[in-house]
Amino acid sequence: MLCLGIETSCDETSLALLRDGRIATQCLRSQEDLHAIYGGVVPEIASREHLRAIPGLLDQVFSRAEASLEEVEVVAVTRGPGLMGSLLVGMGLAKGLVQGGNATLVGVDHLQAHMTAPELTQRISYPALGLLISGGHTRLYLLRSNLEMDILGRTLDDAVGEAFDKTARLLNLPYPGGKYIDRIAAFAEPDTTMFPRPYLDNTNLDFSFSGLKTAVANYVRAYPGLALQEMAEEPDAEKIASDSPQLATVCASFSWSVSQGLKIKLERALRRCPETASLLVAGGVAANSVIRDSLKGAAEEHGLELILPPIDLCTDNAAMVAHTGAVLYREGWYHDLSLEAVPRGRPIPWDYLRMPRLDSPRMEH
Repeated sequence: MLCLGIETSCDETSLALLRDGRIATQCLRSQEDLHAIYGGVVPEIASREHLRAIPGLLDQVFSRAEASLEEVEVVAVTRGPGLMGSLLVGMGLAKGLVQGGNATLVGVDHLQAHMTAPELTQRISYPALGLLISGGHTRLYLLRSNLEMDILGRTLDDAVGEAFDKTARLLNLPYPGGKYIDRIAAFAEPDTTMFPRPYLDNTNLDFSFSGLKTAVANYVRAYPGLALQEMAEEPDAEKIASDSPQLATVCASFSWSVSQGLKIKLERALRRCPETASLLVAGGVAANSVIRDSLKGAAEEHGLELILPPIDLCTDNAAMVAHTGAVLYREGWYHDLSLEAVPRGRPIPWDYLRMPRLDSPRMEH
């Protein structure tokens, strides 16, 4: 089976072809440079760039895989959550390809795709405790299978990726700031008393990073010379750490506080879900080295396998969308052309149609 995945939920334009569950090819175009000068993603620019990038990427993905549209059996597209304008670009492409060919349309929950992305490279033991950490989301799930996810906790304000980006902005580092904080932090030891561990004086599994962000802002105000004088297009982490050891310590300490907040909530969830067979971490922030090391330690302490997707599958990508779409299709679920995009802030409905002659009970999402 050949499945085409389409991902345009934010500022990454990505197309991928999966052949019988394996990645045949994936093409991606990033908009980081365009949005860097604004310190974050500008929705109108993002949707325009998706439109600009898609024709070339579509030709490229079929050429690399030596395949044609006529061979595609499934078109899987991110339907949300995300930026509405960006989602509509991908949705329009998907519906056009379905109308112009013989493929079946499957809308995919972007968050579910992130959580099941590691299946592209390894087997996941279920039930799994899943932590999704990205620029727009911070969530804890109990995954009973690759189609059944129960939300255990979510962010109450900024997502963890937003907290990294806003901290980077305070330090005059370019967008996306998380990767630069991680690189600079590698040259310093954290001061574990510098910042609080976020939102732990409670018994729930939700997340909040606003207090930590305020603590960083107050610290930067107290040391006005701490932020970089100029925002470099591609900062040299080693030179920055050498010229400003205090800034490097801030980066290391902030990363440590975030990692501890995530680790403690994860361990709290483990005590509530003793049936957990593995730990799964996904999303763009899963590429952060401090967080990866902290969660590896938690997994070892509890004698569980930690499943981390490869770095290229942590960020938004079409391969994970194609994989989830193919799983849904094999289970008999699909959409017709009435499929709607769902922006961030609204729940993704389970509105799949059932293929004829498949009368097994519906799986709850």
